[in-house]
Amino acid sequence: MLIEVKVPQLSESVSEATLLSWHKKEGEYAQRGENLIDIETDKVVLETPATQSGVVAKILKEQGSVVTSGEVIAMLDTEGKAIPQEPEILQEPEQPVLMPAARKLVEESGLNAAEIEGTGKGGRITKEDVISHVKKESEKKVTRVPMSRVRMRIAQKLLESQQNAAILTTFNEVDMHSVVELRSRYREKFEKEHGVKLGFMSFFVKAAISALQRYPVLNASIEGNDIVYHDYYDIGIAVGTERGLVVPVLRNADRLSFEEIEKQIADFGRRAKEGKLALEELEGGTFSITNGGIYGSMLSTPIINPPQSAILGIHAMKERPVVENGQVVIRPLIYLALSYDHRLIDGREAVQALVAIKEDLEDPARLLLEI
Repeated sequence: MLIEVKVPQLSESVSEATLLSWHKKEGEYAQRGENLIDIETDKVVLETPATQSGVVAKILKEQGSVVTSGEVIAMLDTEGKAIPQEPEILQEPEQPVLMPAARKLVEESGLNAAEIEGTGKGGRITKEDVISHVKKESEKKVTRVPMSRVRMRIAQKLLESQQNAAILTTFNEVDMHSVVELRSRYREKFEKEHGVKLGFMSFFVKAAISALQRYPVLNASIEGNDIVYHDYYDIGIAVGTERGLVVPVLRNADRLSFEEIEKQIADFGRRAKEGKLALEELEGGTFSITNGGIYGSMLSTPIINPPQSAILGIHAMKERPVVENGQVVIRPLIYLALSYDHRLIDGREAVQALVAIKEDLEDPARLLLEI
């Protein structure tokens, strides 16, 4: 029986997708649940498993095709048998013939003679052919590749943010020694108890939520001429992957414990690299946090993720001398950046919110006691 292979249902915010790569050819057998093709949206890469076992009878849409939800892309024969594949006959490629002067130049330059076009008698490679090849290679300075859907979406969102918001950034310096000491003291026990490492991000999430509760306008958004205040805290955590930046969302993060935050962030990071985040995990969010510090960034101005109105940027932690009670001491310091939409958020509120985050991180007991 022939059955249709269809594009999975995409979310309402995704109108179309691109077929990345077929894992099965026509005539090949696929087990039920085996991935037939990867489909790229502007947010994630989706797998399309076979709903029943069978042979790929016909591929209707080739790699690179633009498709929509529910579109038929192949036919699967549940009663068919796999077509035996003829083994490839590998032939030894003919070795190019080089003239003596050309051979010397190729060996000295470490070139691949198979890549050089010969213009001599019988296709022989001359010294002039080698020189011409080197000249052509040196002129190749541009590589053009199409943008992936994820990269196009990132470009669109960032441009939208810059054009439609009045973005300002305020900075502050945080002494992290109390968090570092607390983490060092309980890291081993925390991991043994909960099966996940105690990172720094859970402290930043907790501190950010505390500030948002005190300054709710940073958790709001603009819709037309209205200000929409959110009484929930869905925090986007920016994750860098080879395909681009994705921002999975911690839902109702104010209700999560340190353990739950760390487990969800670790899970997001793993599945983001595998391209297995679900579309709904990337949608929404009332506030975001991005950590350029893991790449060594000392200071930057993060761009707001619309329709949100603010984003917290974290940077690399470095030991620096500071003055405490008239004495110079070495402390692990970090720069924080809070970018905000000045149409909605005044500088006073932004600065006070960042100071609140700073104070909670410098005295993390406040986060545990919620004071």
